[in-house]
Amino acid sequence: MSPLALKRPSGFFAAGRQVEQALALLSDGAFKLFVYICLHAERGTGRLRFRQTDLALRLGKSPRSITSYLQELQLKDICKVEAAANQHQRSSIEVADRFWPYHKQTLEPPANYQADYIEQVRQLFGSRSCVQGTFTAADERLAAQWRQRNVSFEQIQRAYLLGCARKYVALLNQPTAPLISSLHYFANLLGEASQPSVSPSYWHYLAGQVHQLERRWRATQQVAPANFAPPTSGLAAPKQGETR
Repeated sequence: MSPLALKRPSGFFAAGRQVEQALALLSDGAFKLFVYICLHAERGTGRLRFRQTDLALRLGKSPRSITSYLQELQLKDICKVEAAANQHQRSSIEVADRFWPYHKQTLEPPANYQADYIEQVRQLFGSRSCVQGTFTAADERLAAQWRQRNVSFEQIQRAYLLGCARKYVALLNQPTAPLISSLHYFANLLGEASQPSVSPSYWHYLAGQVHQLERRWRATQQVAPANFAPPTSGLAAPKQGETR
């Protein structure tokens, strides 16, 4: 008897125990998306870059459903998702090692990749008026640690928005409150900034709020109106499942 042979050896995926485990954990729609990712991801990394609008078209699902399936994959630790600001931009997803049948390659990033990452964080750090002082060596070390932990720059941007929004509210309520002087101020906000259930539209909303709060605070540095009424509560990331 002749050995079994694939009709089309290209595009073959080793669907074994890992896929069977995912089948038991995922809803039908999320499993369909998982299989699509497995078929199209890079074999050496388990990663796939995509647009949610393209996924919706290829799988015959609504963009809202795709968002829900991506959240399910991440919440069940089957994939790690780095979502773009909107559904038309490219996002990235990586299948977790225990659900990926191939040995992943450990590729070293280009020598200047970390330096570029730190420079991006440096520029972000000094981009708001509520941040005072210079980007210190300690800040640089913290940014390097984030890079080693694969914290995305988008996640840092979101943590920065949360921190600045709350600081401006504090400054409007208490003008003598200290300004932000260290990158460590944002470290504890990274967890809130990575909630997969938060709609990308919320971060656009929050960016607008930060801009308005900054304008109000800067105005108080020149002249404080007699009828000025500062906000009475802080801003926070939405609770689980909340969207804006």
